[in-house]
Amino acid sequence: MYLPPHDPHVDDPMRFKPLFRIHLMERKCATVECMYGHKGPHNGHIQIVKKDEFSTKCNQTDHHRMSGGRQEEFRTWLREEWGRTLEDIFHEHMQELILMKFIYTSQYDNCLTYRRIYLPPSSPDDLIQPGLFKGTYGSHGLEIVMLSFHGKKAKGTKITGDPNIPAGQQTVEIDLAHPLQLPDIENLRDFSELSRIVLEVQEQIRREEQEQRQEEGEHSQQPASQPASPLAGEGAEGEETAAGAEGTTQDKAPASQPFVLPMGVISRNEDYPRTCRICFYGTGLIAGHGFTSPERTPGVFVLFDDDRFGFIWLELKSFSLYSRIKVSFQNAQAPSREAFDEMLKNIQSLAT
Repeated sequence: MYLPPHDPHVDDPMRFKPLFRIHLMERKCATVECMYGHKGPHNGHIQIVKKDEFSTKCNQTDHHRMSGGRQEEFRTWLREEWGRTLEDIFHEHMQELILMKFIYTSQYDNCLTYRRIYLPPSSPDDLIQPGLFKGTYGSHGLEIVMLSFHGKKAKGTKITGDPNIPAGQQTVEIDLAHPLQLPDIENLRDFSELSRIVLEVQEQIRREEQEQRQEEGEHSQQPASQPASPLAGEGAEGEETAAGAEGTTQDKAPASQPFVLPMGVISRNEDYPRTCRICFYGTGLIAGHGFTSPERTPGVFVLFDDDRFGFIWLELKSFSLYSRIKVSFQNAQAPSREAFDEMLKNIQSLAT
């Protein structure tokens, strides 16, 4: 199991923890050992469920328990997962979230199902190399997000989740067709100024979508004998698309600009870069405990460099910083774009 570094150190390397091991014997026999807990390897079982899926089961779950009961188990988990003690965490809401996460994860320590995850395919037009990133999520700590590109959209899909947003959900969506022009550094400190800029773009997108729906409705009502548009129109549209593509390419590598978080925006990691390349309008998924009342809210995607980006959650007045995971995973490339898209649908359906 790959664990993120301790919150909020997103640039630190991932941590590695063995969960089970298999001893291959003679005559095609094998023994399985569960590595979970603190009492050493013990008897386990592995079953191949179907292609790209298998499950593990511990046959000696007493090896997972501690003499001090659940309280000792929680304190040990907190020290290993978070690198701190309960006394270090003064915020009552954070204590509640951490306890919920412990209860959720410890329910499944004896029977786990594994499904293959593909790394996202890349293309020369991508803003940066897609892949896996560690991100700060406030009191939830660090979580793993997969960044992938889909035409004029980029998606951040949660690989690990929390009591509010489970794994598999699309935590952020970036609209690459709508870059944001940040104000100068002094005005950027004013949250209301950034909010005004973002909400103006949100309204612009709403109008564009409404006009597109109207055009599609008018197009569907045209007589079959009447051409949908003259050849000149097709040429003009092609030129516009090319110009838009050229503009996007130019925007991909602009000169860096100063960056600072607006006053009042909370960040777990104050060591974020003070310059950025480009910003885009985006939306972030928020929900109550148990993924209740989920909604997409406006925000700002901030590209710092090839390995780091951020997201300002406008409604939460919160900032997430993401740093690339540089572990080399073997045989993780998707055989095709279709296979990757199918995998994304599958993990989201599991989450819902």
